[in-house]
Amino acid sequence: MRTSSLTIGRHLVEQERKVPEATGDFTALLWDLTIAFKIINHEVNKAGLVDILGWTGDRNVHGEKVRKLDQFAHETIFKAMDHGGHLCAMASEEEPRVMLIPGKFKKGRYVLLFDPLDGSSNIDVNVSVGTIFSILRKRTPGPDGTLEDCLQPGCEQVAAGYCVYGSSTIMVYTSGHGVHGFTLDPNIGEFLLSHPDIRIPRRGGTYSINEGYSGTWDEPTRRYIENLKSPQARGGKGYSMRYVGSLVADFHRNLLVGGVFLYPATYKDPNKPKPKLRLLYEANPLAFVIEQAGGKASTGRRRILDIEPQSLHQRVPLVIGSPEEVDLYLNYASGKES
Repeated sequence: MRTSSLTIGRHLVEQERKVPEATGDFTALLWDLTIAFKIINHEVNKAGLVDILGWTGDRNVHGEKVRKLDQFAHETIFKAMDHGGHLCAMASEEEPRVMLIPGKFKKGRYVLLFDPLDGSSNIDVNVSVGTIFSILRKRTPGPDGTLEDCLQPGCEQVAAGYCVYGSSTIMVYTSGHGVHGFTLDPNIGEFLLSHPDIRIPRRGGTYSINEGYSGTWDEPTRRYIENLKSPQARGGKGYSMRYVGSLVADFHRNLLVGGVFLYPATYKDPNKPKPKLRLLYEANPLAFVIEQAGGKASTGRRRILDIEPQSLHQRVPLVIGSPEEVDLYLNYASGKES
């Protein structure tokens, strides 16, 4: 049964009316994004029926094999967003450089950063995947966006969110005034408000981490996970591990029910910690969402949203989720655990 008739379009307009100086530009930008999400969702849902699974034969800027759906999602978002007149530039996890808006189109005052298809390595086995996005304001002069416009700390984000393509398709976003979730109703082709004003529980009963890398963790992370696995943890209730291997899916579950997601740096070489997740395309947008929902996000040493990016594809460790769970990890990281 449908629980809400409030579409995301109507929601965006109502939010816009609360800002007297609003021009409608930002609302239209987000609306264009929802169109891209619907197109990607359509392809993801029929992936097993058409020749869109598998590899393209190329590698992206990170040296990773590019899947056909990765490339499709990347191109879909770019083509949906390049002509609306709202953006001056885009940057994608799949591209090495800033992507400028084609000269024939009007330039806008926003920058879009995105991970077109997070978790795509799971698509062949029908595990949920998703798109993550971040929106910034242009801060340099001139019509075209620049690298400087993209390399802003996460605290400067205007909006951020993600879309999960799973048993249902859910878009979650924040523009700095709470976190709201919308579920795509396939019968009418609209995102309807299903999760208003999401607040993450202060504590959770689950942790999400790839324990296959446990041999490469630093000592504080190892002790922290051992504590969570102890029967005495959480007042004798204990913790359960829930790890899908798709950041969007793991994050979404913890956002709704509480918990913590960790992707610490690995230490195969003790002198060269190797983080995995991308600051601009994954950590920053999800950190903005989690903080707006009452949670926390850290590298283990500092708040994610305070980091000054140095490059488009900078990587960071990530600990994100319920505030008390993140605080517990930080106690271990600082040597203050009880």
